[in-house]
Amino acid sequence: MLTLDVNLGDRGYPVLIGSGLLNRFGDLLGPRLVPTSAVVVSDHTVAGLYAERLLTSLGEAGCRTALLEVAPGESSKSLAVASQLYDQLSALGVDRQSAIIALGGGVVGDLSGFVAATWLRGLPFVQVPTTLEADIDASVGGKTAVNHPSGKNLIGAFHQPRLVIIDVECLRTLDKRDLRAGLAESIKHAAIRDADFFVWQRERANLILGGDEAVLAELIQRNCRIKAEVVAEDEREAGLRAILNFGHTIGHAIEAECQFGLRHGECVALGMIAANHIATHRGLLDPDQARQIRDLTERLQLPCRLPQRLDADALGRRMRHDKKFLAGHMRFVLVDRIGQARIVDDVGNAEVVGALVAIQP
Repeated sequence: MLTLDVNLGDRGYPVLIGSGLLNRFGDLLGPRLVPTSAVVVSDHTVAGLYAERLLTSLGEAGCRTALLEVAPGESSKSLAVASQLYDQLSALGVDRQSAIIALGGGVVGDLSGFVAATWLRGLPFVQVPTTLEADIDASVGGKTAVNHPSGKNLIGAFHQPRLVIIDVECLRTLDKRDLRAGLAESIKHAAIRDADFFVWQRERANLILGGDEAVLAELIQRNCRIKAEVVAEDEREAGLRAILNFGHTIGHAIEAECQFGLRHGECVALGMIAANHIATHRGLLDPDQARQIRDLTERLQLPCRLPQRLDADALGRRMRHDKKFLAGHMRFVLVDRIGQARIVDDVGNAEVVGALVAIQP
């Protein structure tokens, strides 16, 4: 089992990565959190695959349990679904000695974390991600949110988990498209923070896509370490943590404009290519380095062009409703060189249009 710590003082927590951890969940949870009861939130698909193992292990550890299921997909990240969960928590008599456990991908993690942050002003929360995207990004850092018609993740709170447990065996049942989509966040982490890790991914692309569990466990650990280091320096995104938004400014707009028909990671990949267009035209990023990022994106079978033409004005309106639009300025993360990035807040409309043209089919 691989481990690392997210160092946030008394809000810090470990991340445990390995095979077969769901079967040991109760024992792994015990030293860090002993709830009187645990409510497991999952979607219908993941619950059918993995909830029984988790519930059994918790029961063997002496914990009372309940399972709450939501529909799979981005539509569950809403205030309406959160309200339904509140009703169920109330009916169960959940108190502050209870824990919320998120079993699923990024949607379940964000939704469950938001509910945990807001019910009774905050309940203990445990992340058990089951997708690669959630493993390497969403499960670490304490960002929780639901969506609003104006944009993605606009209603949320910072609420750190007590523990993150990642069982790489869950990736065996993950759709190949979803596995590839998760790799966008891995490219992102390497591009903004770790040039050696960028090379590591390029050299192991075939093993990664082939689902080699030892390679995936190391990939997850290296990603979580980058995320943990950034979060430890800037928990609430007052400065450095914003570099984790590389590819997300345009990516979120694409995701919303496509009515969530593309995977989040696919949109992030497109957003990174678009942001690199801005960076190269500003003379910040060497064109060869931009090509290397594009080549790795293609090698890991992620899109570099939109599957359909989108209206640039509509995307611009989406971006202006994003959290990254501050005081009338569009904030972008731009890579200077692989392994280093900066935040700029003076990107003009013409630059945005040019970046969008670069990824149009």
